[in-house]
Formats: sequence, C-alpha cells, structure tokens
Amino acid sequence: MCFPGVPEEDLPEHERAWWREVVSAAFTGFRFDSFETFFSDLFSYFARADSWELFPDVIPALSGMCARNLRLAIVSNFDSRLTQICEGLGIARFFDAVVMSSQAGCAKPDPQIFAIALEHIGVSAAEALHVGDSETLDVEGAEAAGLRALLIDRAANTSDPERRIADLREVLGLL
Repeated sequence: MCFPGVPEEDLPEHERAWWREVVSAAFTGFRFDSFETFFSDLFSYFARADSWELFPDVIPALSGMCARNLRLAIVSNFDSRLTQICEGLGIARFFDAVVMSSQAGCAKPDPQIFAIALEHIGVSAAEALHVGDSETLDVEGAEAAGLRALLIDRAANTSDPERRIADLREVLGLL
C-alpha cells in the first residue's frame, strides 16, 4: 500500500479505497445486505487498538531496548490507523518514528522505505537491525537497504536459525 505523489490530506481516502478492494476481493461470492455497511464496520473495527493483541514478549523486549537507549522505528506496510493503534496498545512511547508505506510513497521490500526510517531516527544502515515477520518483505527488503535483518518466526518454521528468532526478547541477547 503506497501512494506516491498523493497529498497527505488525501491519503485516508486512498487507504480506505485500497482496503475496500482487498476486502471486496476476499469476500467475493458472499452476499451482503449492504457491503458498504459491512466494510465500514470492518474498517472501523481494525482501527481500534482493542481489535489487536500484542505477543507477551513485545513490551519486555521494547522496554529492554529503550533501557539501552536504542532508537526504534516501525516500518510498516499498514496505513495511518497504525499510529492510533500503537497509542492504544501502549507501545507508541517506545518508538522514535513510525514509517508507513501509505505515507512514505513506497512499501516493503523497497529499500527506500528502510532508508526513510533510518533518516528519521538518525542511524546508518550499518548500525541498524530490522526485525520482521516476512522473509521477503522484511528480511530481504532490509538487507537490500544494507541493514542486518532477523525474521521473527514464533512457530520456528524457518530452516535458517542464524536469521531467525522465536521471541522478540532474543534481540536483547544479540545486541
């Protein structure tokens, strides 16, 4: 989800339209009294922090990273609702920057979105580590931007243990 060249004030409309297409495709063949009502309810539901749940390792890991004075950023292919979700989940305070593809004009795995995040937090690629849950979007994208990268694979499905962690707190032992 990215909208290069779209004015910031028009982004929410573009984000909503993008999600409408995704939901419409996902529910092809289903009958609704009103798809628009269904979509509006669904879109609003996922804007609320109580619709999301953090893994138990997240707060301790973020707290440990902040205790070490690390500069943290979120790099996400989500939309502008992410800011209020993070605030509602109590994790916004840990991050120095939140870079969303819809606002950045590029999306993971494009190295440019990682470069934007690095610029926001004032860290070079050589000093950075990116942790994400997608081999392609996160690990390959970050490495293409010159960052070290780890895959968080809570189910231990990945065959490469050197580039995989199962718990975010493992990052603290690797620093």
